Amino acid sequence: MAKTKSSYFCQSCGYESPKWLGKCPACQQWNTFVEEVVEKKSSGVPDWKSAGSTSLSRVNKPSKVQEIVYTEEHRLVTPDKELNRVLGGGIVGGSLVLIGGEPGIGKSTLMLQLALIVPNLKVLYVSGEESEQQIKLRAERILSKPVSDCYILTETSTQNIFKQIELLEPNLVIIDSIQTLHSSHIESTPGSVSQVRECTAELLRFAKESSTPVFLIGHITKDGMIAGPKILEHMVDTVLQFEGDRHHVYRILRAIKNRFGSASELGIYEMEGTGLREVSNPSEILLSQREEPLSGVTISATMEGMRPMLIETQALVSTSPYGTPQRSATGFDTRRMNMLLAVLEKRCGFKLGAKDVFLNIAGGIRVEDPSIDLGLVAAIISSHEDIPVSYKVCFAAEVGLSGEIRAVTRIEQRIAEAQKLGFEQIFISKYNKKGLDISKFNIEIKTVAKVEEMFSLLFG
Repeated sequence: MAKTKSSYFCQSCGYESPKWLGKCPACQQWNTFVEEVVEKKSSGVPDWKSAGSTSLSRVNKPSKVQEIVYTEEHRLVTPDKELNRVLGGGIVGGSLVLIGGEPGIGKSTLMLQLALIVPNLKVLYVSGEESEQQIKLRAERILSKPVSDCYILTETSTQNIFKQIELLEPNLVIIDSIQTLHSSHIESTPGSVSQVRECTAELLRFAKESSTPVFLIGHITKDGMIAGPKILEHMVDTVLQFEGDRHHVYRILRAIKNRFGSASELGIYEMEGTGLREVSNPSEILLSQREEPLSGVTISATMEGMRPMLIETQALVSTSPYGTPQRSATGFDTRRMNMLLAVLEKRCGFKLGAKDVFLNIAGGIRVEDPSIDLGLVAAIISSHEDIPVSYKVCFAAEVGLSGEIRAVTRIEQRIAEAQKLGFEQIFISKYNKKGLDISKFNIEIKTVAKVEEMFSLLFG
């Protein structure tokens, strides 16, 4: 009988130690080591196909860069255009995609919906969390007549899963979730660091050797990180984050890592009773349909990857009833908000030191693009002076510490999006004029170099 070995693993990064340590030497986290019983295998087998693996018989040799023949990756284009956008144009054969998100956000619904709508494909949906009857009920709610040949398997043992895969030979495999799987080669509980790492490694070998794309659904911790060792995110080809407020109907699929495309794309969905609906024009849902202008509300043009979006930026400035004023931002970096407030006080003379300031990005999304600075500054002053800004005006510029209006990238796409949605004016940086053909736009373009110029043009 093989001798078992007890090791200690860091739950944060997966670092292995023969004894318990208070502080992890790899990630510097405290009290993260847990003991797990690990059985070391005597042979170099098993692989995902045990002794029949091709990786054991193939010998790789170094090749010159000039001699390597490159063939463009064949992508499986799905009917879900938002997923295609986030993945970089479609699903790459042999890729391993990890999707993380909070409980109840809709990860399983998104993946089951994908399994049902991909045409002319054999899809295997492996669930370790729900029964076949539960999945059947949700599948009927999403799509009464599936387009694909979707097979459901309720199993948690990777050895049994690979046996069924060899019999079925699916074109796409979905695992829900990676934390529920367990391999017989590791003597620890499902969801532990070693089990998650071993199961992911087996699925990775299967995906690469069979050129079958595999989707893994992963749980997240209370800190918002994907549960399991950090090496899990390094092993997979793509990491997607499915996020949103459960009290809002909109969900955002964001690429955090993507070896086959841009890691800054996002897709937007609307949660309905029949599943997730793609939102092809996010600007329309992120702008409120108000009939009269309100103080403290402006529209900013932002970019998420290659996609231009117009978002509603809201500010509320009021007198602080207590000694210390409050500073709060939802969907925006609080430190950057404090910087903008300091610029307004120092460079423009607005006394905001004793004021409560609250910022909000409407729609429940989070924006990190600095091009919304000018819109936020206008919203803060609009609320402070109680002067509304016309809802036909939008902004796209960054604000510097000296009060200068800085240029932003892809300004033509931002202007075109504002024009398409019927805006009459857009404020941009004076330094964006270089190389910009204003004549091809019907929208009035206002160029400013200082924050003071924007105030004089906007508020007189």
